[in-house]
Amino acid sequence: MAGPEGGYALGVDVGTSNTVAVLRWPDGRTRPLLFDGQPIMPSAVFLDDAGLHTGRDAQRLAQGDPSRYEPNPKRRVDEPNVLLGGREVPTADLLAAVLGTVARTAVEAVGFLPPAAVTHPAAWGARRRDVLIAAIARAGWPPVGDHGTKLLPEPVAAARYFAEVLRRPVPVGASLAVFDFGGGTLDIAVVRNEGSGFTVIGSGGVAELGGLDIDAALAEHLGRMLAPAYPQAWQVLAQPATAGQWRSRRQFWEDVRGAKEMLSRTAAAPVPVPGIDQAVHLTREELEQLVTPLLRRGVYEAAAVIGACGLTPSQLAGLFLVGGSSRVPLVARLLHADLGIAPTVLEQPELPVAEGALAELAPRSRAVASVPAVAATAQVTAPPFGPETAVAPTSGPGLPVSSVPVSPSGAPVSGVPGMPYSPAPPIAPRAPRRPIYRRPVLWVAAAVVALAGVVAAAALVLLGNDEVDFQPVAEVDRIEFPDPAPYWVYTDMVGDRAYLAFESNSKQLEILAVEPATAKVLWREKTLSTADRWDGIAALPNAVVAFQSSSIPSTQTRDMAVHDPANGKQMWHRLIAAGDTVYPFEDVLVLVEASEQRLIGLDLKTGKTRWEHQNPGKEQGLTGTAVYPVQTVADVSGPANAAGRPFAPVTDDDQRFVQIGADRSATVIDARDGKELKKRTNVANPTDEVVAYNGRLLVATAESGYRLSGYDLDTMGEPANLYTAPNPDHRLEVLTMCGETRACLLDSVGSDSKSTSVVAIDMEKGGELWRKPAPDADLIGHFGEQVVARATSGDNQFRIFDPDGNEILKREGAVGRVDSSNLLLFDEISPAADNYSVAGTHAGSAEVIEMGQLKDVKSETCSWNQAYIVCGGSEDFLVARFARD
Repeated sequence: MAGPEGGYALGVDVGTSNTVAVLRWPDGRTRPLLFDGQPIMPSAVFLDDAGLHTGRDAQRLAQGDPSRYEPNPKRRVDEPNVLLGGREVPTADLLAAVLGTVARTAVEAVGFLPPAAVTHPAAWGARRRDVLIAAIARAGWPPVGDHGTKLLPEPVAAARYFAEVLRRPVPVGASLAVFDFGGGTLDIAVVRNEGSGFTVIGSGGVAELGGLDIDAALAEHLGRMLAPAYPQAWQVLAQPATAGQWRSRRQFWEDVRGAKEMLSRTAAAPVPVPGIDQAVHLTREELEQLVTPLLRRGVYEAAAVIGACGLTPSQLAGLFLVGGSSRVPLVARLLHADLGIAPTVLEQPELPVAEGALAELAPRSRAVASVPAVAATAQVTAPPFGPETAVAPTSGPGLPVSSVPVSPSGAPVSGVPGMPYSPAPPIAPRAPRRPIYRRPVLWVAAAVVALAGVVAAAALVLLGNDEVDFQPVAEVDRIEFPDPAPYWVYTDMVGDRAYLAFESNSKQLEILAVEPATAKVLWREKTLSTADRWDGIAALPNAVVAFQSSSIPSTQTRDMAVHDPANGKQMWHRLIAAGDTVYPFEDVLVLVEASEQRLIGLDLKTGKTRWEHQNPGKEQGLTGTAVYPVQTVADVSGPANAAGRPFAPVTDDDQRFVQIGADRSATVIDARDGKELKKRTNVANPTDEVVAYNGRLLVATAESGYRLSGYDLDTMGEPANLYTAPNPDHRLEVLTMCGETRACLLDSVGSDSKSTSVVAIDMEKGGELWRKPAPDADLIGHFGEQVVARATSGDNQFRIFDPDGNEILKREGAVGRVDSSNLLLFDEISPAADNYSVAGTHAGSAEVIEMGQLKDVKSETCSWNQAYIVCGGSEDFLVARFARD
């Protein structure tokens, strides 16, 4: 099929869901090949007696016999053969069919097959590339080699487009992040300009995240809306049985996809529904509400890949969005807000990889190598951004946020390092947002929680406190970083002791103990172990714990180092897995070893094993568990960050915890010696929503909406039925205690976040005390007898309700607890260094006391006590006073 070149060239991007090919003319013009009049061809393949069909023909033929259809052959690259209609077809033949269609289309356009370059994912090793090489040969293309068809990684092609077509500066030695969000997968890579070309220095991604997942979320949302009113019409679309019904389903999905694309340009879009006279309208707000949890996974993965390369987002020459799904405006907005770098995205993000591959077929442009080696700032070419979303960290530096494992299973979050604080579960949103820069791996937990719902206990502070005498922020001092300044910085505070930490050039974590009133450094020590990345520190009354990054393969281990708060010296350390979780008690750390399916009690001073328990259900082959330390009033009496994670956890009160087993058992265990105090069967699944507080165990089960039951922890006798949702449409979003005998929850109707309400429940008599609207709220917390409901997206507002449910204050921003009578109010919680306004308010008052700005800080890193606040910044740590001692 090869013919005279004539100055033509062809760049091909074979994607998981779609294939794009760009043809370059001898005069330098480029244009995409058109397949059935469209610049994008589905990568689908269908097999019948006539052979293999591709693209839209394959999609149409699949309506008659789906068993002969493979929509994503690239995803099957690890399998030697794919079964189609009872016949095994080599995977290379499926890819060859797609490439053959590209070749025939190119021949129709210019009369011959031009020299070509074909891209592949950066993560593909030699074996996967060999499958692609075989497919190229079987499609009749010239063999892969210096004088034949070229192969190059997709992010390298994207980077060459960025530098040579867009002419964005990428200095020699500088790096560019490529966020390739296609129909079926998300691939993320960092490439560096080596002078002679670009090299991939790190890659990652989410194999099961793409535009199809967004389509599915929209379709599911429409199903929840339509099924009650039009059950028969929806049944046809959900479970088609005839050829006509399959056609209706296909058309419906096409219309959903079209509406999604329209919503990238407009605020609303109609979706015609077969069997229903009037179209259903979707809004951009609905779309963003539905897909934010999905996209959050991609944002966390991007941070993880960048961090694994030893870079910060601010050190990148740019962040380039490619792939058709990148045109969803929320993608660029979330990346901008959370990474602090403005992405570049084009009107046709499907084309840059294929067009960038063309650079491989021409003499290398000097545009890449000759750019002066100075910092460059990528400009935003995405649709106009809305207000940046405030990052509400759900934990202190590098730590899970609460004793309630933040996962849909209620089990410790896989991949989450550190220490869910047993005494004080946080104010936690249904879609927890971690401090991305400090803990980039946490997208897994965040996305899953948001999709499935999360139990997030947040306890009310009942202990009385005087009103804090808020004063204008006064800088005590700034503690400078070494040169060059580190990017990854952490803080924590216990009483009158602040702990600061940063990742040093030696790859050790350097920890400082500081007296806030004077900013005097009391001691300064480095960890004995080294790591490319750390997850930060957890400060306890009698220990400071440092955690290496959990962004490691599940088969590897990382270091947990326990230091003496008196002098900073390491007392002991232990290697733990990425998914292991630790709960602190007075003199014991309870380690949940997910892979070994066991709990271990470790002596806090020596690290020696005191006791060990196998997870309930392990002998029966059941997996999964959830651990809930029993909270008391004292646990949540002190300062806590904007996500509710306490800075000074109380570990010397109730020493019990509850383990929920995969066999539905609930076991009350003494953390000091591992003794089983009480056990009851058939209580809850690890996936149920559970709170252990003030001698009670609350369990929420999804039965006709949801139902709340209560157990006495001392007896574990028969449960009391405390509350039942008004009807099956109601959904429990967040459950927490909000008084000694009162529980609060966020309740919404269906998937409509505008319907969200705060509901107060009587724990003694049962039943609803009051219900108040809190539109879009996804986070709930307490101070004194007040209840705080906050929306971490949308208008980003919080509402404060008095004990009777009256709304006394509404304001944009975030809140952090000082004590049971006082709150700090921030205009924004963000990982970016900037000036942030801070204010204070007292329990029962609508007065807001403005206190000025915290200068050049990353507000998500701040920790405080009743008078002082410490924050990491771009060049130093800030120590400041905001109240009289």
